[in-house]
Amino acid sequence: MEKQSKHWEDVRDLFRNWREENCRQSEDVVDLWKEVLANHFGKLGDEGWLVLEQVFIAALDCHSMEIANFCLSKLNQEFPDSMRVKRLKAMKYEALERYEDALDILDLIIKKDETNAASRKRKVTIYKSQGMIIEAIKELTDYLRIFMADQEAWMELSDLYISQQEWNKAAFCVEELMLHSPFNHLYLQRYAEIKYTQGGYENLEIARSYYAQAAKLNPNNVRALYGLLLTSVHMASNSKCPSQKKKESIKLSEWATNQLSQLQSSNDSKLFSSQILEGMGNLQIGNDSKN
Repeated sequence: MEKQSKHWEDVRDLFRNWREENCRQSEDVVDLWKEVLANHFGKLGDEGWLVLEQVFIAALDCHSMEIANFCLSKLNQEFPDSMRVKRLKAMKYEALERYEDALDILDLIIKKDETNAASRKRKVTIYKSQGMIIEAIKELTDYLRIFMADQEAWMELSDLYISQQEWNKAAFCVEELMLHSPFNHLYLQRYAEIKYTQGGYENLEIARSYYAQAAKLNPNNVRALYGLLLTSVHMASNSKCPSQKKKESIKLSEWATNQLSQLQSSNDSKLFSSQILEGMGNLQIGNDSKN
């Protein structure tokens, strides 16, 4: 990006667009701040405080602690009792790997305001970065008791349970997601993957059903189609499978094969091959064998 010829108002507008679009662009933010906007901070008015917060986070990303300290100092002088500024201070400690100091600040914020979602999420992030998965699960579970509609948090909790191979709890989290968005093919696919990983005939049958629904909602979902193909083949060859369901499985496997063939003929073959490999790699979450 060319920075030399930029006017400070253009940079201000660019920063504003990045904030609205939730784009970090950390290196560009830091460079433009140093080269252009820092010399015109007084002209920004109240928007200057938003810019300082934006530059502070970008500076942490780039580990430019001098700039981060400057921004935090300015914000702290203007808003000494702000919980938002205290959370930024916790982020600074987190960047410096002073995790206990960061957690102390976040606990103080949560004690004053139990509904402070951002601080609770930062605690989860800190626990994860330290490999303290059990603590992260507990914190995220407490968070979801208050913010039950946070789909991103449910998916995160599912991932944490998967990392601990607690498949039933991971499946419960995805069930919550499906209640919020019953026609989201990615949630259906995710649930099928968990059931496929658990193994056993009953779970295999559930996985096939959800793979089929995901493929129905999005016929271009390669992972769902490949999952449907594998589960159908497994079921058709399983001694526990009744004859009627074997016929259904054979039909579904043929349909999935045809869909995959059509996708291969309509897409770039190299791209399609990479999608297939990705689907195979992620279809089974763990290494449990199928029964």
